[in-house]
Amino acid sequence: MEQQIDTVALAERLSRVQSDVASACSAAGRAADDVTLIVVTKFHPAALVSALADLGVRDVGENRHQEAREKAAELADLDLNWHFIGQLQTKKARQAAQYATAIHSIDSERLVDALAPIERTIDAFVQINLTDDPGRGGIEPGAIESLAERILETPSLHLRGVMAVAPLEEEPARAFERLAGYSERVRSLDSSATAISAGMTHDFAEAIAAGATHLRIGSAITGNRPPQR
Repeated sequence: MEQQIDTVALAERLSRVQSDVASACSAAGRAADDVTLIVVTKFHPAALVSALADLGVRDVGENRHQEAREKAAELADLDLNWHFIGQLQTKKARQAAQYATAIHSIDSERLVDALAPIERTIDAFVQINLTDDPGRGGIEPGAIESLAERILETPSLHLRGVMAVAPLEEEPARAFERLAGYSERVRSLDSSATAISAGMTHDFAEAIAAGATHLRIGSAITGNRPPQR
């Protein structure tokens, strides 16, 4: 049975988040249009993405390749920017490159090499691990320059900046302050790589205060995820 989309509630949630983002930008002395709001639609149907598009949303985030590919194909007639934000296997990289406008989870030179042969240009974000757990997504800070340089050497990739998830066990403001420092290191290699992909539902205000340019917000806009079968 196809899920019914409550477009009124969806519009209200979107408007509320947009207002909160604007308030956070104002508090940080920034313009709201400096920040790109990416609506994360993991597990939600293509119909919800279509409804978001009707409300003016153009930037959509997905973190599972198969789901993202299917939605992008179904909604190919819409003018959407698909942001891949999950961990990406090298063997799936070229397939993701067929629909993704941006990949926020570049975390290895092997992944960069897998994306090198594609015939279009994709925005690339260096994902950085802000924890001491090597099992978490992202590269360790000592490898930032080498990975960024590899991206800069790859014509199919456009280095936009950095991406990270704030650790649950740490104050978000402190984590994002470190990320801002890592962003400066990337900008020392390419002054145009100014983007910072950071901030989710619970910590986007702290991310904005630290200079985030791309927010990844899901359930606060989309509502609860439908039950998985």
